[in-house]
Amino acid sequence: MAAAVPADAAPPALLPRTSHRNRNAPCPLTKATAVPVTPPAGPRRLPPLPDLAASLGGALFLLAGAAGLVPGPAAVALAVAGGSALACVRLAWLAGVPPAPSPGAAPAPRPPAPAARGHAVPSPAPGTRRPAPGPGRAGTVDRGRSEPTGRQARRVALSRRVAVILDAAVLVAGLTVAVLPLSDPAHRLPVALVGLGLTAPLHAAALLRLPGRSRLPGRERLRRGVDMLALAVSLVFAGWMVLPVGPVPVAARVASVGGAVALAVLAVAAMAERRRRPGAARCHAGAGLTLAGLSLLVVLLAYDAPDRAMSAVGPPLLAGALLTAAGARRTSAGERPHPGVAPAAWPRLTAPAGVAALAAGVHLGTAGEFTPAAMALGLAVIPPIMVGELLAAADHRRRVERLAASEASLRRLVGGEPDAADAAPLTRADLVRVLPRRSGGALLVVDLHGEHATAPDAMVLAEARRRLRTGCGPHDLVARVGDTEYAVLTDLGPVLAYALGTRLLAALVEPYPRAGGVVRLAVSLGLAETTGGEPEDVFRQAGLARRRAVQMGRDRVEWYDAYLEEQLVRRLDLERELPGAVARGELDLVYQPVVALADRTPVGTEALLRWRSPALGTVLPAELLPVAADLDLLGEVGRWVVDRACRQLAAWSEGGRELWMAVNVTPRELAAPDFVARVATALAAYDVPPERLVVEVAEPAVGAELSTVVARLAGLRSLGVRTALDDFRAEHASLAQLRRLPIDLLKVGPHLVAPGADGQRPLIDVVANLGDRLGVEVVVEGLESDGQVAGARRAGCRYGQGFALARPATAERVEAWFEEFPSASR
Repeated sequence: MAAAVPADAAPPALLPRTSHRNRNAPCPLTKATAVPVTPPAGPRRLPPLPDLAASLGGALFLLAGAAGLVPGPAAVALAVAGGSALACVRLAWLAGVPPAPSPGAAPAPRPPAPAARGHAVPSPAPGTRRPAPGPGRAGTVDRGRSEPTGRQARRVALSRRVAVILDAAVLVAGLTVAVLPLSDPAHRLPVALVGLGLTAPLHAAALLRLPGRSRLPGRERLRRGVDMLALAVSLVFAGWMVLPVGPVPVAARVASVGGAVALAVLAVAAMAERRRRPGAARCHAGAGLTLAGLSLLVVLLAYDAPDRAMSAVGPPLLAGALLTAAGARRTSAGERPHPGVAPAAWPRLTAPAGVAALAAGVHLGTAGEFTPAAMALGLAVIPPIMVGELLAAADHRRRVERLAASEASLRRLVGGEPDAADAAPLTRADLVRVLPRRSGGALLVVDLHGEHATAPDAMVLAEARRRLRTGCGPHDLVARVGDTEYAVLTDLGPVLAYALGTRLLAALVEPYPRAGGVVRLAVSLGLAETTGGEPEDVFRQAGLARRRAVQMGRDRVEWYDAYLEEQLVRRLDLERELPGAVARGELDLVYQPVVALADRTPVGTEALLRWRSPALGTVLPAELLPVAADLDLLGEVGRWVVDRACRQLAAWSEGGRELWMAVNVTPRELAAPDFVARVATALAAYDVPPERLVVEVAEPAVGAELSTVVARLAGLRSLGVRTALDDFRAEHASLAQLRRLPIDLLKVGPHLVAPGADGQRPLIDVVANLGDRLGVEVVVEGLESDGQVAGARRAGCRYGQGFALARPATAERVEAWFEEFPSASR
């Protein structure tokens, strides 16, 4: 089951092409061409295409209205129509279709798939989006979801009611603007007032019913109220300053003050909920923009502003509609408030002060003086700003004192006797409290695996904890975060923290003395920097790095980065899709011919595995086989490969061709008690002569299971099946075990064909002579140039394989290539 360049790109004539043979594949089964992977650009995503189209179209109409090419009310109506219609369709769909998971929600339960022992499934990567349902996916069925009941049913019903109310609010706002061009100029102001009067309570009713609302502590309510007051006063002052000098119409006065207050309340709420409830924050922001746009519309109509000025109403209304729909989509999909997440920081001092200062500057430039009332209103901005800063300083002081006390308590525990520390071990919650004070340090997550993937016993874990604490510095905190998982929080920078992880790894993998022998542990360490991240994000990143260490074979330290997360997400996709791939008919074989070097006629083929996944594309064995091994699917995949190879070999034999077919197996597959019997069954099922099948095992993987491999290869030879040793390295250990292995073919790489240092003979000459003495045929694989082919032939090798001779291709293309030769015999 080796790998090569996908056959999809191979020409029918199988002409040689330059390529590169990967000799360092992570699995002994794999002979794959290295496929470069480009790291992702990052978690940021562009808005959906319909939103971009609506925004672009709206911008064009507004520019036309501002330039006087289109009447102002008509330009605004056309600009807002597209966004409002799109938002209404989405909200109506959310109101009538059961929700599905969103990026902010907990993933829906899936049928459990077999997982590698000791592997923890990480959370989805930030920014990673799964396809959300939409109108075009109404028929999609999520097999992992059940009908909502109880609390979930109530939440679904509440989400639908909220979507209905928001849909009505967006519809009313859109219709208010849409009917302006059709109304008499004298009736436009009443229409705008009615629209504003209906939209505001609809938004309020919907926002007060959004899922995830919780009662705020008194101190948080006070701080948020002060922030709202400061921003509201500054916005009212700004509205006062930018209004024309003279009497203010009643409608303009009510709309400007009400709009400023509503915008301040909703803006502060959106900023406060941005991290805890992102969907609700978008709904608040969308409502604030919509009400601000309608309020501005009322003011403009009250002052009989020219039509061109109406274009200023379009951007907030268009953005408000799209934001409202996006937020409702996220909340209706089951958004849960993120526990323990502090409100997002925002410029509570500079925002109100900046708005007031900017408005004052505009007023000075136009009017030139301030009235006493305006000066009093401007000074009224200062007290709430000062109160807000005092509250923020008090909160910061209390937080610092609490963290200092917590860290002092943790240090007393760490610095005490081991027995006392074990009696009251530090926990993940303890480190989460201390992490905000350790910016610039690192977090290491340590996972201990017993022999044969079993959990270590209590005595071994106690000794491991002692070694872990001994290896850490006096300022490092060690906590137990799982049955066999620990975390180390250090002030060291990432490079020194990596060195600390290496030292801890060396100490933990040392044997543990026990009665009757010793016990060894496998250790996996993940490292993440603590700079600029929330505690839960740091833990998640360190956990992802630890999982990567497990996947790479354990006993190693992995450092988190964005590319690593992409690899883990890819791995999760593979683990999710691979079970059932055989039953779904997604596996495929391509074939690379083996030719006689003397006349370049085909003598056999090697079967190369491909997984044609509808979701992931073509997956090569370099990715497929390690996942299959972890999911305990190697046996199922191997049975399919042997069966398909024998069937194809029987089909080619009907034409009188005496070719052999080589398949690759791992020592783990060979160790199965029924492996020889399964091969015999496949040969009998297709009436294939046993000597036409070649079973290959990679030489680097043989050492650990040498006795088992020897026994199974001997069993295969007793059936008449020929055996081959792949990836022979021609090293001392390789030569020593070569005599013990019952093989018929020896496959070597093209690096042995090159001349040795100082003009010495190529190693291929030595290997060819050794093959003659042992009665083993030598096959040189990976030949990519005519010079390599000539070198292999000069050394006396009979057979060759590689792109210089024939590329891998589908069975049909290989068969067409066979037709070029009058006969193809063994």
